[in-house]
Amino acid sequence: MRTSIDPARRARIELTALIAITVASGFAGLGYEIVWTRMASLVVGSEMMAVLGVIAGFFAGLALGAFLLDRLIRDTPSPFLAYALLEAAIGLWGAASVLVLEQAARIAPALLGVDPSPAALWAVGFALPALLLLPATTAMGGTLAALARMTNALSGDTRVSAGVYGANTAGAVLGALVSAFWLMPQLGLSRSLLVLACVNAVCAIGAAALQRRVEPSPSPRMPRATAAHLLCALFTTGFLGIAFEMTIVRLAAQVLEDTVYTFASLLAAYLLGSAVGGLAWQKFGPRFGDAAAGWLLAATAAACLSTTALAPIVLSAAEKAGGFGVAGELVAAFALFALPSIAMGALFGRLAQQAQDLRGSLGFAVGVNSLGAALAPFVTAQFLIPTFGAWRATIPIALGYLLLLRPRLAALAPMAAPALAGALLLALPAPSFIRAPQGGRVLATLDGPTVTASVVVDAAGVRYLDLNGHFRMGGTSSARSDFRQAMLPLLLHPAPREALFLGVGTGATLIGGAMTPGVTAQGVELSPEVVALLPWFADETRALEPKVHVADARRYILADRAKYDVIVADLFHPALDGSGALYTVEHFAATRARLAPGGLFCQWLPLYQLDLPSLRAIIRSFLSAYPHASAWLNHYSVRTPMLALIGRSDDAPLDMDALSARLSDPATAAVARPLGFATPIDLLGQYAGGAHALATFAGAAPLNVDDAPFVTFDARRNVRALTAPPWTTLLAVTREMTPDATELARDDDALARRLSAYWRARNHFLEVGAALPGDPRGRALVDAAAPGLLETLRISPEFDPAYAPLMAMARALGESSREEAARLLQAIDEAAPQRRKSRGETGGE
Repeated sequence: MRTSIDPARRARIELTALIAITVASGFAGLGYEIVWTRMASLVVGSEMMAVLGVIAGFFAGLALGAFLLDRLIRDTPSPFLAYALLEAAIGLWGAASVLVLEQAARIAPALLGVDPSPAALWAVGFALPALLLLPATTAMGGTLAALARMTNALSGDTRVSAGVYGANTAGAVLGALVSAFWLMPQLGLSRSLLVLACVNAVCAIGAAALQRRVEPSPSPRMPRATAAHLLCALFTTGFLGIAFEMTIVRLAAQVLEDTVYTFASLLAAYLLGSAVGGLAWQKFGPRFGDAAAGWLLAATAAACLSTTALAPIVLSAAEKAGGFGVAGELVAAFALFALPSIAMGALFGRLAQQAQDLRGSLGFAVGVNSLGAALAPFVTAQFLIPTFGAWRATIPIALGYLLLLRPRLAALAPMAAPALAGALLLALPAPSFIRAPQGGRVLATLDGPTVTASVVVDAAGVRYLDLNGHFRMGGTSSARSDFRQAMLPLLLHPAPREALFLGVGTGATLIGGAMTPGVTAQGVELSPEVVALLPWFADETRALEPKVHVADARRYILADRAKYDVIVADLFHPALDGSGALYTVEHFAATRARLAPGGLFCQWLPLYQLDLPSLRAIIRSFLSAYPHASAWLNHYSVRTPMLALIGRSDDAPLDMDALSARLSDPATAAVARPLGFATPIDLLGQYAGGAHALATFAGAAPLNVDDAPFVTFDARRNVRALTAPPWTTLLAVTREMTPDATELARDDDALARRLSAYWRARNHFLEVGAALPGDPRGRALVDAAAPGLLETLRISPEFDPAYAPLMAMARALGESSREEAARLLQAIDEAAPQRRKSRGETGGE
């Protein structure tokens, strides 16, 4: 016996299924945007203009699709079939976009060259991704209009635009979070696109299953004045919404962790508020009528201004609650975006419904709104933030909503409060998110579209470069270490002439390269703000001004056709969004192609900012490009330990004779000796291991590749590494990585024995340094450190980093107790009897 489903129940089931399709469509759409943006940054680079170009191109495609498909979707008797075809087109091109973007990655560097102008960078950054993704984004532009007609057909309600927008945006929230936190980390980029394509397929099949004939929507004639005002409102709100989102994201980057997860959290919070606002207007909006228009615009302006006023408090609280990780960032993001995005969602819901009522289709609203959104990235980055600063730029954006109020007396009431609040905020000094240390001050600040770069001086007069308020990028106190970062790889090359430095920071490493006799050095730096602040760190005694290219390092390496004897890559903070791409197999392979015969590439790694899984992944990835790689320490500090991975174009062993000759050359010695490189063993003592030791240490770690950037998605652990003792990863390296002396000494048995002893002494010295309690001074330092340092000398009497501080302790003790000083000198003499200076001072006592 066949049972029939109650028609009312069937209608509820079908409507529920359509809501699920609407949510899933938003999920896939935002998922694509996140994955495509990350993939496109590998095509056009990580400069802000390039990234914003991708976002603008995405919105431009939506606008084009909305305009082109509006009439077709409005008039078709089969909106379900039309929607199914659109979802199928999105899925097919989404899956194919992997190959499309891979090909574009080979073309873009040649189009842009090594020094593209801002106009060229914007044009290519916008046009190339926009054209490549156009089939999918154009199809996306028609989905919301089709969903609105389908919902109208199943519900019988003509006023569903705000609800469809809200449900679709709710799906986008899930798409942002799931894509960033699970899909890409677990599956990689290309397989994430395949999953999203499968979601499109499910949406298409579901829509086809709900297929029914629908009467074409009426096409009412829109009054000219009403059409003009509606068009202006849709365009302006699209522009203002994205501009406000960009400025708040830019502000939050100065306090939050600035990882791939930070942006996803901020975007999800913005979208969640928009979804709530759209759904709320769907439910409660009709009861307010047209009289609510002015108050809704004023409420949106007021909500944006409230975030402007409260941003310093919210971000300060978020900074103090940094230990809460992603959960803390989500709370901070929602606190920043809740009120403005809810108001924006309700406002767009109202405007979308008005467009639906007047034109019989939602496509018009989507198209005009997306067109405004496409323009926002360029104007915000090039004009608003540079002119006003990130915080102050939010004020004219908020007040922009008031300009949409109709010029009539009744509009004065709703606009009075936000206009007054905006004027008061403009009169206040902009808050600074740069925290100067106690007794210090901020000397200079440059607000750019991607970073806030500042020069800060502490109470001791030490200057350092601060990025986004919480990333310290070197300074005057680390100049010696920075110079060694240049000198070590340059000394490992027998006769360097051309050197390229990727990442400039304060410029000290680049200057160190330029100081080396016979070397022509040039640098590549991503942020123009950092380059503009270089004079603050210049040494007036040097007239060196190496050329610095403002460009994305990855794209520069691919676009450049010069060959270099030495390429040195700076300490890229692995947790920062974008840095993980500089540790991939593809990038390492590209650097090898830029090396001259006999050339070498040096990748410095900040061990104090790296967790072990990321370090192992980077080492394994480096070995895939440089199978005969080696690892070297920069110095013996346990506070800021650094490891250099050295790879050679010809895999030749170190030329010991050439090293000795260069250190003996007076011109080179004048630069190298002050940095502690007086004899070959001073340099060879930094050796941490060869290819076999590196491979053993890396084990079965995942490869860090463009399609599955493990380091990028390991950001949370790398952030936690910042709060661990800075020597944690260093000691893991020295304990697990065993260097083989014969790799350097070859047939020289005596040198092999000296090196083995020296490395054992070095590792013991580092253990002693890590075990020191607190920061002892004076006699407490002697009592805590001297026994370990003496043991270090017994292992290798020529280990100068232990000998020098012991002699300094003896001299300090001599000022208070000649007897204790004599005992320490005697102990030094017994530990290292061949040290003539020590024996002489003992005898002199």
